[in-house]
Amino acid sequence: MLKVGMDISQLAHRGGVAIYTKNLAEQLSKMDELEMEFFYSSLRQPYHGTLRNVKKYKLPPTLFEMLFNRWRNVGIEKFIGPIDIFHSSDWIQPPSKAKKVTTYHDLVPLLHPEWSHPKIVSVHKRRLKIVEKEIDMVIAVSKATKNDLMKISKIPEEKIIVIYEAADASFKPQNEKDIDEFKRKMNLPADFVLAIGGVGERRNLARIKQATKKYHLVIAGQTIPWVDQDELPLLYASAKVLLYPSFYEGFGLPILEAMSCGIPVITSSVSSMPEVGGEAAEYVNPESIVDIENKLKLVMEDQKKREVMIKKGFEQASKFSWSKCAAETAKVYQDIN
Repeated sequence: MLKVGMDISQLAHRGGVAIYTKNLAEQLSKMDELEMEFFYSSLRQPYHGTLRNVKKYKLPPTLFEMLFNRWRNVGIEKFIGPIDIFHSSDWIQPPSKAKKVTTYHDLVPLLHPEWSHPKIVSVHKRRLKIVEKEIDMVIAVSKATKNDLMKISKIPEEKIIVIYEAADASFKPQNEKDIDEFKRKMNLPADFVLAIGGVGERRNLARIKQATKKYHLVIAGQTIPWVDQDELPLLYASAKVLLYPSFYEGFGLPILEAMSCGIPVITSSVSSMPEVGGEAAEYVNPESIVDIENKLKLVMEDQKKREVMIKKGFEQASKFSWSKCAAETAKVYQDIN
């Protein structure tokens, strides 16, 4: 039996990396061939999950970043005991006698530092140098992320494997009564275009606002507050379309989340988004307001088109699963051991 250590500290935050960490850790912990040991550190956010064998530390991530990425004189074994494999998060790369695996979700701080805080950029630069020297295998969440890694790092191609993420099982069609109640509670219009907010220019919100002048626009994290994870399926199901013409995504989880809830998706023809959307999404040039306007008009007003997109969306989302992600990840552990 392989003993695997995994950093799950990202569960203290919201977003795609936390969703990946939660779902992958849960699936791996069900596997008989693996004995999982989890490392969790956060100063402000106690661990609330149900995983077994979690070693919890009430220390800030910045302290562990210094300890593991800069000073590098203490191994992860000091915190979680002896292991065969260590799977690191996207923040720290601790020394270890074990074989090392890490996941790259995106390369925003390295490719587009203007969208990130300078401190985050410096952490990622420092960590990449350690990864290049020490890592046994890198998991990239899309072919686009793998290609980006090959462009900007010294990691050889044979050390990078693509393993896709998936939407959480909670993303599915919602009850009409629940949708109506949610719309009332959040004061949402009957028909609206949903967009997802974010830091910097990456989510293309300026063009989204220009292109949606004829429709009601709701931006998660901007025109309405971020909703809790358990209400996110209701937010998607309440919308007429997800408009997601992002300039860059390591994976683009909202595409699958929206499709799983039964709403059409318009997204960008760049980065990882065509990989995730397949033939189910409509694609736009994210630089073109006219292109976004035209596709939006088509999807909002052509009912037959919408029905085809929704059907294809369910089919596309079903190609991705956390059990598949975990099985492929476990194979990486076994192959390098």
